[in-house]
Amino acid sequence: MTATSWDILLIGGASGVGKSRAAAQLAGEPSGSKGFVVEFDDVVSAVEAMTTPEHHPALHHFENIPDTARLPVDRVLDLQIATARALEPAVLGVVRNRLTVDVPAVIEGDYLTPAAAAEAIREGRAAGCRVRAVFLHEPDPEQILANYAAREPDSGEQRHRAQVSAAYSHWLAGQAARHGLPVVECRPWAGLAGRVERALGQHVDGALSHLRPTLGP
Repeated sequence: MTATSWDILLIGGASGVGKSRAAAQLAGEPSGSKGFVVEFDDVVSAVEAMTTPEHHPALHHFENIPDTARLPVDRVLDLQIATARALEPAVLGVVRNRLTVDVPAVIEGDYLTPAAAAEAIREGRAAGCRVRAVFLHEPDPEQILANYAAREPDSGEQRHRAQVSAAYSHWLAGQAARHGLPVVECRPWAGLAGRVERALGQHVDGALSHLRPTLGP
């Protein structure tokens, strides 16, 4: 394809950790061309709009919860993980479509699970395509809180949301390690794209040989 070290790059991570910024930087890295950025949140919105709680309850956990801040962090985390796992077929659908396009693509989103990423890498390898994945990790809820304040200054303090995001970040990092996928700390912000590229360069296809062939917990 181009001078990238990947044909399709999946960037996972919790809300508010800097995935969109990293994706934009990495998509612009190739010399002489730019990659295409897919925001998986758009796919999530489309899937939710085309399904119902009756037929796909796992995709609509949050619809009847007017204020998630009233729930314990662990409960919201469990619902978020369940939603992410329910969306794994949609992740693979996006990747399979991108496998047919001769343009580098970066796919980023909160609901990219390490299990789906590992399966996407296997399918890419079978198709002769360099699918890679990395998970960005921010362990500090105070930093995520500050990120929300900078990004959404009119939304007020979002401490509970930041706590959920930090807990989800820890879960993703643990799952990524379990699946042999690279995890990169978000800070320092300067040089994040370079650290991601180095982590990808150190990650070889052989590291995935031990992975389970199916999605799941």
